[in-house]
Amino acid sequence: MTKTVRFVDVTLRDAHQCLWATRMTTAMMRDIAPRLDRAGFEAIDLVGGAVFDVCVRFLREDPWERMRILNTWVKETPLIIHTRGQSIFTFELFPDDVVELSAERFAANGMRYHTPYDPLNDIRNLRIPIQSARSHGIHTVPGLVFTHSPVHSDEYYAAKARELVKIGVDGVFIKDPSGLLRPERVVTLVPAIKAAIGDLPLQLHSHCLSGLSPYVALLALDHGVDVLHTATSTLANNASHPATETMVRNCIHRGHDAPIDLKQIAEVAERLAYIAQVEGKPIGASVEYDEFHFHHQIAGGMISNLKVQLETVGLSDRMEEILQEAGRVRADIGYPIVVSPFAQYIVTQAVLNVMAMDKGGERYDNVPDEVRLYTRGGYGEIAGPIDPNLYDKITLGQEPITERAGALLEPGLERIRKTRGPFMSDDDLLLAAYYDDSQYSALKAAGPIQTDYRLMETPLLTLVKEVCARPDVRSFHYVETARST
Repeated sequence: MTKTVRFVDVTLRDAHQCLWATRMTTAMMRDIAPRLDRAGFEAIDLVGGAVFDVCVRFLREDPWERMRILNTWVKETPLIIHTRGQSIFTFELFPDDVVELSAERFAANGMRYHTPYDPLNDIRNLRIPIQSARSHGIHTVPGLVFTHSPVHSDEYYAAKARELVKIGVDGVFIKDPSGLLRPERVVTLVPAIKAAIGDLPLQLHSHCLSGLSPYVALLALDHGVDVLHTATSTLANNASHPATETMVRNCIHRGHDAPIDLKQIAEVAERLAYIAQVEGKPIGASVEYDEFHFHHQIAGGMISNLKVQLETVGLSDRMEEILQEAGRVRADIGYPIVVSPFAQYIVTQAVLNVMAMDKGGERYDNVPDEVRLYTRGGYGEIAGPIDPNLYDKITLGQEPITERAGALLEPGLERIRKTRGPFMSDDDLLLAAYYDDSQYSALKAAGPIQTDYRLMETPLLTLVKEVCARPDVRSFHYVETARST
């Protein structure tokens, strides 16, 4: 059936989070953002997930200031704030008053589109984030995190979607962080969720880790998805998302209308390629299908980090064994979705289990506090069963937690005001709520965000600048001309 396909751009958030370790600065966006704005997207993904955290901890750029700056560069298209529900931008669960004030400040800083999700699909953890954002006029499209397991059935997702509709939402998106959606599953899952949400738009946000996502996205359109999340080709594929340019052309070849201005996207791709070359950053490439990926489900970026960590503990040659154990751990503890923070918890437990068995011990002899809390239900609802004996071993016999996570937390804002204040603004108050004083102080000491992209001066760069300053230059293709000259 022919349809008009809408697109959400993820270049400025999730794409560089996947390929550039989240290190795209605000200055790098200056020449790109206006072109994305003119391209015709439904919305542009900007801040959230690891981006907010990396801005604070590593780039020393105030994320609130980034929002305000980008709103001066992007004037037609809503900018997206992406959150982990009750955890907002970190792994920690926050009190309801912190979540509510965060939504107020999203709106005050110009964010008009919100895509919250809960890593366990516990809809109770999304009620406050959704209602708070919508009360401030923010278009809110929560995500259901997809995974492959015996308990995450089509009916499981349909039931979760019905819970979201009862809260009141502006749409729903399927979040497939590990690229686990296969063609045969799409033809049953998408209609099930679409039936549950009725006339609300359904979106697909799927990473390319299995190599299937571009084709899966086209099938999803045939079965009820209305909006696709894509990235500019330079930062597409691999652990990122399908390329906007390719998806638009494929949609057109299938008879759909895909109203995206590819000339604008081509100019964005050129500029990103230039930045990547100068900064020594990778560009996206397609990945081969790997059946083992569906067992452990660990994202590629995390596997890279794991390799380094295993070298430090003398287990560098045990990667496949540990990934095999990670799949077993996940099944043991009720099939948590392999997304932050549970991906980290699963891998940590797998490493501890392998090390224990090496020393003649047993699996789960050593259990991190976070795994204990998860197993008790401290982060939210657990999808699958856990063997009672294993539950007792992990939790040391403690009772399960059945209440909503946020309801167990005392209000936090007044305490932070008294112990860390005074603050110049509520934005600063929230930064203090999210981060300890060392991170907060370092961020504030860094000063305003620099919006001029300053590259390392080289003879090539000097020549490029001279060439690009000529009045007849219209495209960054001239960079190639300068290099060959």
